[in-house]
Amino acid sequence: MKMYGNWRSAAAFRVRIAMNLKGIAYEEVFLDLDAGDQFKPDFLAINPQGAVPALFDGDGPPLTQSLAILDYLEETHPGTPLLPADPRERARARSLAQVIACDTHPLYVPRVRTFLMEHYGLPREKMLDFLRNAFTTGLKVLEQRLATEPGTGRYCQGDAVSHADLCLISLWVGTGIFGIDTAPYPTVKRIAEDLLTLDAVARAHPLRQPGAPAQ
Repeated sequence: MKMYGNWRSAAAFRVRIAMNLKGIAYEEVFLDLDAGDQFKPDFLAINPQGAVPALFDGDGPPLTQSLAILDYLEETHPGTPLLPADPRERARARSLAQVIACDTHPLYVPRVRTFLMEHYGLPREKMLDFLRNAFTTGLKVLEQRLATEPGTGRYCQGDAVSHADLCLISLWVGTGIFGIDTAPYPTVKRIAEDLLTLDAVARAHPLRQPGAPAQ
């Protein structure tokens, strides 16, 4: 498999973890998002949205959107399952994943931040306030659900890593990058710190990828 990604992409981070957990060999081509590689004609021919990740697996067009890619990997490499077998538990894991990937993550991606500053003249500090609000809104929902719903175990859904955890850790790492106060979210913190001890997660960590800053 060949994936186009970027060191700081939360979506690419999720897919990277899944492939590590499933033992899938892959090559990652890192785009420089700050230099605008994602908007060059060669990459727009791969993904017209100009977003990463984009995954090639054999012949055919690339797969895009991290949750769709995670489902594809689950269906084609079921040996290490990342979704529960029980339909209701599976739905809960997907619901938690979508709180982050569908409702939280889109609000803080670079193209949104750039648009707010360039088209609405939003000062950088105000833009950061907007970004922090997106993070904290998602974290509040996660904390309430994970702390009160009976499905929570060692991880988001029971005691096995699921798509929900891949999304949770992608959000959690961003809190450090953007200086989000995480003290109000002890359940999220517990799960995140556990996930960070896993080799598959550590190897996929944004700061361990080419192009990442030293710390």
